Amino acid sequence: MNFALILFVLVVITGIAWVADKLVFQKQRRLSAQAALAEFDARRAAMQGASGSGDFETSRSRLAEEKLRQPWWLEYSASFFPVILAVFVLRSFVVEPFKIPSGSMIPTLQIGDFILVNKFEYGLRLPIVNKKIVELGEPERGDVMVFRYPKDPSLDYIKRVVGLPGDVVRYENKRVTVNGEPARYEALPDYLDEERLAYSRHFTETLPGGRSHGILNDADRPPFIAGADSDFPFRENCTYNQQGVTCKVPEGHYFVMGDNRDNSLDSRYWGFVPDQNIVGKAFLIWMNLGDLGRIGSFR
Repeated sequence: MNFALILFVLVVITGIAWVADKLVFQKQRRLSAQAALAEFDARRAAMQGASGSGDFETSRSRLAEEKLRQPWWLEYSASFFPVILAVFVLRSFVVEPFKIPSGSMIPTLQIGDFILVNKFEYGLRLPIVNKKIVELGEPERGDVMVFRYPKDPSLDYIKRVVGLPGDVVRYENKRVTVNGEPARYEALPDYLDEERLAYSRHFTETLPGGRSHGILNDADRPPFIAGADSDFPFRENCTYNQQGVTCKVPEGHYFVMGDNRDNSLDSRYWGFVPDQNIVGKAFLIWMNLGDLGRIGSFR
């Protein structure tokens, strides 16, 4: 389901109703109210010596309110326009919420984390078509990025940026090297994945450039990439062997990987992320119903 498209359609429909109400229907209701009040006042004047002027005023106010009230279909469309428009603008250009559905980014992000994604960090983009209209910045190595899955743009994926345009990324024997510079690794205590009820080797990885984050490796999984697609764009830029894979990142593309290295389908398997598929930079966990202590920023 393309929620952005649904939201855009709602903005258009409620916006048309709101404009029509301001330009046409509101004037019609005012004219109708004026005519009804004039007739009411005329009948009141004709009733000589009647008592209960307070009742007349109450009836007159109710009559005016009734004539000025929006019909139900207009009330439920035009009145929601400002709210829907604000949500659409906020979600399209400022920040968008997502929920983590899989364990590919463990230990950084857990299944069930609700995260916020900065929509302007990498430039302002038109909603729906995702075309960049204002250059504000580019992804940096180590960023956690949300993007449209290249094989199915209706799906949103989240991974870590490892290779920038023009980089040569080598992932061999479960270690990253970028442009000939190896990442640094610091061993941590083994990590218990409660979803799989299994332990993984846990490291702090520092990519060339100085960005650090946690990663997991499964000791019983081989280093080679099994099941990589054979036909993704720029497939000729990648060389696979028993130790892993080496890829030269094309211009306008990015090489991304999950932090749960042996449990993530990423650029090693399906290729590079085009710039036009970028959604934004993930920066905050705003809720996890199972663990409120996870709320906050992450690396």
